[in-house]
Amino acid sequence: MKAKLMFVHALSPLHAGTGQGVGVIDLPIAREKATDIPFLPGSTLKGVLRDACEDPEVRKRVFGPDTSGADEHAGAVIFTDARLLLLPVRSLKGVFAWVASPLLLHRLMRDVGNAAGLPQIPDIGENACRVSEEGCAIKTSEDQVILEDLALAVEGSADVKAWAAWLGKHLFPSDETWQKELNARLCLVTDDTLSFLLETATEITARIQLEDKTKTVKSGALWYEESLPAETILAGLVMATTIKNKEGKVTEPEEVFAMVKKLSENTILQFGGNATVGRGLCRAILVGEEASHENHRTGISQAGV
Repeated sequence: MKAKLMFVHALSPLHAGTGQGVGVIDLPIAREKATDIPFLPGSTLKGVLRDACEDPEVRKRVFGPDTSGADEHAGAVIFTDARLLLLPVRSLKGVFAWVASPLLLHRLMRDVGNAAGLPQIPDIGENACRVSEEGCAIKTSEDQVILEDLALAVEGSADVKAWAAWLGKHLFPSDETWQKELNARLCLVTDDTLSFLLETATEITARIQLEDKTKTVKSGALWYEESLPAETILAGLVMATTIKNKEGKVTEPEEVFAMVKKLSENTILQFGGNATVGRGLCRAILVGEEASHENHRTGISQAGV
């Protein structure tokens, strides 16, 4: 089995929900139980790309047969959940910051499986953050960044600049403007600070339903739903394996990756709910070459970069 990294870049608020909530928010987003980190389910990624594939034969070989023929053979592609990597957070200076934490970057390094080729993660003090040592646009002064209502002591870091360069070349491979924007806005905070922002920096929208004739709110038709803000960046893995169907036709990983890339590049995909009101419009970016080495503990090839 081979794997590649896939980024998802939200161009509009993204609501990957879990159904009715039990708290103040009626329709919350999907979050990991232990960490509370938001994610986009792998089933959502697979379903959207499957629908985008117009060739029935290719769709069946790559994504697997429909439920009625599920016993014929498995699909050749696996999508993991796309977990939060960069959270856009309101900034007093520079409009917004792309916020990450050591935990999010360590998870990415583990998924990529090529930690030696990735930048180091700098140490961050309590109530502090790290930004790029050059070109930062979110500092209110030489020693402070204000995110939401948090005033954080700031230091420039060559490692953050290196992370911005690495992420920028994969997220915006042919767009130097957005590569510079990422460098200007990338902000590394502590895991505790991120945990606070995960509760306060998501988008909460009040929705209503109107009476047809009076155009007043129907009784009980007020609810609150949560979304990840526009500009959120998520990351997951796309894995492929060799599959042979009943007719003996073999589907190789190279064909799978080529099809996923064809379906996702240079187009806008819609993930999650509220499609008719413009939510969930995203870019999906498949990164890298084929994996070149094996993870002997899991038997899964590492993601190529």
